[in-house]
Amino acid sequence: MSTTSKTATPSGKIPIADSHDLIRVQGARANNLKDVNVEIPKRRLTVFTGVSGSGKSSLVFGTIAAESQRMINETYSTFVQGFMPTLARPDVDVLDGLTTAIIVDQERMGANARSTVGTATDANALLRILFSRLGQPHIGSPQAYSFNVASISGAGAVSIERGGQTVKERRSFSITGGMCARCEGRGSVTDIDLTALYDDTKSLNDGALTIPGYSMDGWFGRIFNGCGFFDPNKPIAEFTKKELGDLLHREPTKIKIEGINLTYEGLIPKIQKSMLSKDVDSLQPHIRAFVERAVTFTVCPDCDGTRLSAGARSSKINDISIADACAMQISDLADWARELAEPSVAPLLVSLQHLLNSFVEIGLGYLSLDRSSGTLSGGESQRTKMIRHLGSSLTDVTYVFDEPTIGLHPHDIQRMNTLLVQLRDKGNTVLVVEHKPEMIMIADHVIDLGPGAGTDGGTIVFEGSLAGLRSSGTLTGRHLDDRAAVKPTVRTPSGVLQVRGADAHNLQSVDVDIPLGVLAVLTGVAGSGKSSLIQGSVSGRGGVVTVDQGAIKGSRRSNPATYTGMLEPIRKAFAKANGVKPALFSSNSEGACPNCNGAGVIYTDLGMMAGVAIPCEVCEGKRFQASVLEYRFGGRDISEVLAMSVTEANEFFGVGEARTPAVHAILGRLADVGLGYLSLGQPLPTLSGGERQRLKLATNMAEKGDVYILDEPTAGLHLADVQNLLGLLDRLVDSGKSVIVIEHHQAVMAHADWIIDLGPGAGHDGGQIVFEGTPADLVSARSTLTGEHLAAYVGAVAVVRTCA
Repeated sequence: MSTTSKTATPSGKIPIADSHDLIRVQGARANNLKDVNVEIPKRRLTVFTGVSGSGKSSLVFGTIAAESQRMINETYSTFVQGFMPTLARPDVDVLDGLTTAIIVDQERMGANARSTVGTATDANALLRILFSRLGQPHIGSPQAYSFNVASISGAGAVSIERGGQTVKERRSFSITGGMCARCEGRGSVTDIDLTALYDDTKSLNDGALTIPGYSMDGWFGRIFNGCGFFDPNKPIAEFTKKELGDLLHREPTKIKIEGINLTYEGLIPKIQKSMLSKDVDSLQPHIRAFVERAVTFTVCPDCDGTRLSAGARSSKINDISIADACAMQISDLADWARELAEPSVAPLLVSLQHLLNSFVEIGLGYLSLDRSSGTLSGGESQRTKMIRHLGSSLTDVTYVFDEPTIGLHPHDIQRMNTLLVQLRDKGNTVLVVEHKPEMIMIADHVIDLGPGAGTDGGTIVFEGSLAGLRSSGTLTGRHLDDRAAVKPTVRTPSGVLQVRGADAHNLQSVDVDIPLGVLAVLTGVAGSGKSSLIQGSVSGRGGVVTVDQGAIKGSRRSNPATYTGMLEPIRKAFAKANGVKPALFSSNSEGACPNCNGAGVIYTDLGMMAGVAIPCEVCEGKRFQASVLEYRFGGRDISEVLAMSVTEANEFFGVGEARTPAVHAILGRLADVGLGYLSLGQPLPTLSGGERQRLKLATNMAEKGDVYILDEPTAGLHLADVQNLLGLLDRLVDSGKSVIVIEHHQAVMAHADWIIDLGPGAGHDGGQIVFEGTPADLVSARSTLTGEHLAAYVGAVAVVRTCA
């Protein structure tokens, strides 16, 4: 039975603040929250727990942090607010005691191809200043070492005052930047396959263009037909050299068509700006597929991939250029910086050393500053964002963290805990959404949401101390001390998957046989080479299905039904039963409500004020035309079907006249990964991180493959759900599949048939196989960091059993 407690924190914890020093929330109703009332102590570390989908993120991010950010934005002038995103007020009655909120979430960092770890954390800025002061030969100011600043020279007219009169003089100017002129600071050059852009046997109006989104039906058609640079009805193969040059390479040119001022730009510069200026992995799948098909990326021959000009690379400190420094492993760069002793830049060196040490302390010492920020995992991105705040002099700030343990080895979680406590001790309020017991243990205050997920959650089931949580009877309280035991027997492999000479990234010519027909788990600290081994040597092989941590792409119109492909057979079933077109049963097509265009809500832009979304009065939020809702299948209309939960829909499509095997199979996989409570039409942006990860897992399970690779499938999983995941992995193996899991969770390690541990450290200190064998052998040997932590974990099981 759930209980609510206001007991004091455990012995040794900082006492909870009095009623005058609280963040008070009353009547919170964001997403599934049910008029939640809660008081959160300031300047303490509060952990929010509960199953995935219970409402943790809705309370912390969607209510508290969202309102703090909205109120801060309103302090700016209306002019400045015009350049900022508009934020609506959260659905809550009272929010008192808010302070400035800094959100450190799992969203991957910017997709800009020019963004690196160094530019994202200001480490590059400090290095540029350092080299501009100490670098020999001296080549100029800090911008001379920046790959984002080009060298420009020219002349122009300037207005100056002389003898009481303003006169114009022509003066020359010169800007010395560090950008490589060949690759424009990107580090790579591109070669575009023209045959992937168009079919030259056709004219533009006959559909020659094969670039995603380039249709002659819209503005592109009006521009190409009205620009006058070529004949859009002539096959491209018949274009003159000038016409083809204008089509492909013409720089932005102002034109007027039908009295409207427009800009014409050649295909290649337009593609470079819209697609190639971003990290490829961040692009929509269909655009990424086009880029990978049409574009070849090669290391820039002029700068050797450093992005920097020869001048910038020629200036050195102790034989190290800024390019060398950025390419170093950060832990090595920190050692190099400590050796510099120059009184003239002492304060600068202190700042740089502190920043680099923060990388090491937070477990990112294996990265390099020239690493593209778009290639970082969600966990790495979150920890990189943390670095900005560790040295901050701000106090009385509310820091909000979303599962900061994701991607961390148990060894690294201890260091993360220390950093969070340090933030709290500086006088800040720290709010953490978390599932890992190691982090829950350091809380001054715990707020548990539930009792279930979705419509079964959204209430506070416990509020108080860690000791109180243990005895509360809530789902979290009951599972807080769960520990999985090492399996007494393990499966026998049916074969092996050979890897020979793997040397991607930090791997040191690794040879390993990964057993097939069993549950194999790859372990090791973050940066030890686990993902490099799998991505470089296993993924992409025939019969291998990889479920990585890549973000789910989708707008507010996307939902589980559209993402999994389930909506297609549902639409066909409705169409067949009623003798009409399937397009009628899509809210993004012919069946959409004309008033809200199938969104279900009307978005009103209030100019400088926050926009407002209200349910559509015509369709009452159902998203479809009234005439479409008259069509039935199994006694339900399409809006009623999309409002069903996965569990309800699984039963609906599994039996009787509504039986649809294709839909039933997808729903079964969603239920298997613990998403039975989700509604089929729930917008993807409202799903939590854990829900999105499992949605992706369920979708990939449909692929035909013999080997499944899962990258941290416990991400976002509540303690109570880990056992269900282990059952799912067992069912996959027992059905004849081979399952390879990259994982830090000790319960998954203990349940493995075979463990491959990489290390011993991260970066160049890792990249080796330090153990291969059964979990029992790893515990017995205790020869690696993983072995030590797993031994302590299963040792806790023995202690619990003895006490019992």
